[in-house]
Amino acid sequence: MQKKLYPALLLAFGLAVAAIVFFKKQGPPALPEPKNRIGTLAMGGEWLNTKAAMEGLLAKLRADPSDQKSRLLLAEAYMQEGRVTGNHPYYDAAAMQLLQEVLKAEPESFEALCCQASLSLTQHHFSQGLALAEKAQALNPNSGYVYGLLTDANVELGHYDQAVKMADKMNQVRPDLTAYARVSYLREIHGDVPGAIQAMDMAVKAGFAGLEQTEWSRVALGHLYEVSGHLDQAQGYYQQALALRPNYAYALAGLARVAAARKDYATAIHNLNLARATVKDYAFTDELVDVYRLNKQPAEATKMAQESVAMLADAAQQANDNEELGHYTDRELAYAYLKTNELDKALEHAKIEYARRPDNIDVNETLAWVHYKRGEYAEAQKYMTVARRTNSQNPVLLCRAGLILSKTGQPAEGRALIEKAVQVAPYLNPEVTAEGEHLLAAR
Repeated sequence: MQKKLYPALLLAFGLAVAAIVFFKKQGPPALPEPKNRIGTLAMGGEWLNTKAAMEGLLAKLRADPSDQKSRLLLAEAYMQEGRVTGNHPYYDAAAMQLLQEVLKAEPESFEALCCQASLSLTQHHFSQGLALAEKAQALNPNSGYVYGLLTDANVELGHYDQAVKMADKMNQVRPDLTAYARVSYLREIHGDVPGAIQAMDMAVKAGFAGLEQTEWSRVALGHLYEVSGHLDQAQGYYQQALALRPNYAYALAGLARVAAARKDYATAIHNLNLARATVKDYAFTDELVDVYRLNKQPAEATKMAQESVAMLADAAQQANDNEELGHYTDRELAYAYLKTNELDKALEHAKIEYARRPDNIDVNETLAWVHYKRGEYAEAQKYMTVARRTNSQNPVLLCRAGLILSKTGQPAEGRALIEKAVQVAPYLNPEVTAEGEHLLAAR
């Protein structure tokens, strides 16, 4: 008996020692390091200050790995860096790692839960973002920031009445740039464009000139003028944003759209390529598809369309591989596949997005348009009815709705919507406008 017991004890002792050595070697996860900015984003003092702040937080964490405040601040810095550079795959993953470590040590950290909710919304994990924001709200119901997250999540899930309530609450608790910007969007999708412009103007004035959030709001204000047919005002705000934040990619893209609307395609292409070289955002590549087609460069348009699909498909695969973190891009992929004339794939991805958030007006518009392009007009009308339920006056939406009505036995109503869209802003979507004008010409 003892002869058998002794080897077993030796084996158990050996396994215990091996486990201790193994777990000791594992230690805490390595701290994620910031990536150097490239191109024009690396110029100027902002990057030097941002990098110094990040390195300072890393130094604190190396000296004291239990410093959860510094870990949280570093996660917030990485989230903002992802927004500035467009490198969301790296910085969002880095921020999530840091936030999970904070919450492991402090499970009821309100700030960490808010950051996790914000990350989920950035990655289009809207139901997850809503759940996290509600958990944070239960911990601190007096925070304006958490009501902003609840507004965003409810908007994206199509819970518009609840989104309005949350935005009102945010403005009661903390009226600032982010609160006014959310009111602006809600007014826009409910058809009140003048009210949306007023609120976004308040957002711009509440910010500090030159900061990314402020110039994002200024570009958004320009876009409101763009979609309502006022190109001169739109151009003015895009130029201001570019002057106050040199090389700002979204201001460059805005100026590119204005140039394209005025048929200055060379300038539009130049500005969009500058934007692409600065920030990783598939939208710039997608916009180039339209401009190249307008400029009668089909080979370049095809190349950009295929690149858009590749960028979005890669992001979608990452999301499928990691349900917790990874950017859902199915709605964007549906439109991208329409541009490559892959209608089955467009429908597949539109349906995937619809399954996640069937009440969202943008998702319903996407599915309606895919069905329209496939010649499935009754199905298109079903989803377009939902897409128009907030009374949005977006000209592209109106033109698409008009085209669908014209195919479903309501030609007079359809023509009225198309005429309104074409009169206000015919430049917003060249393909949709061309279809609408062709129908009007056939009168």
